[in-house]
Amino acid sequence: MLGDSHVGPLGRAAQAARIPFQGGPIGAGRDFFDDFFTAREHDIVFHVPEMERYFRGFLDGLGITRLDELAIPLVSTIGFSTHFVATRHNWSHYRGTAGYPTDFLSSPLFEDIVATTAAPVLRFYRQMRAFNLRVVAVLAPQRVPRQSDPVIFLAAQDVVRRHVANVGIEVVDLRDRIIDETGFQRRDLCEENDEIHGNLAWGRIVLSELLDQGL
Repeated sequence: MLGDSHVGPLGRAAQAARIPFQGGPIGAGRDFFDDFFTAREHDIVFHVPEMERYFRGFLDGLGITRLDELAIPLVSTIGFSTHFVATRHNWSHYRGTAGYPTDFLSSPLFEDIVATTAAPVLRFYRQMRAFNLRVVAVLAPQRVPRQSDPVIFLAAQDVVRRHVANVGIEVVDLRDRIIDETGFQRRDLCEENDEIHGNLAWGRIVLSELLDQGL
């Protein structure tokens, strides 16, 4: 497992079920919307020393020294914390008193803005495919903090999901199982006193889906 803090509930669910895994969070969600790694012929190097240290520790735990030696699937949450993309003030130029213009969220302009913002994420997934790894990307919990626009969050998430899938990555999208009538995460699957994270019950649902997919 590799990603942001949303990997945490997945790891706790695996531990509770006594399912072996290696990995965990290596950074915050915002870190992956910056130029966060450099590709080598057989490996990648994370630019933030702490991220690189965690990553090397995970590889050591698997008994390998470079990423292209990975023989098991990589589960990733990298790039799906789109509440960072959806920060309200970033979209104020496009939002009028009546909301966004008709068809703005489905426009080529919106797609280009989100894809450009997520370019480091997409480059990461393309590099994973270049290493011939099986990668399963997991959508973040359907939760939006106050500083982010829920409408932008949902639309940006769909853009990132589509682009990641087009790279050839398997995407776990469990929205039909985890949202309520509001279109966002059910309360029983939310971490208490927290605006963005899923709880252990959410992690168990995701883990169940991963196991169903043969991981």
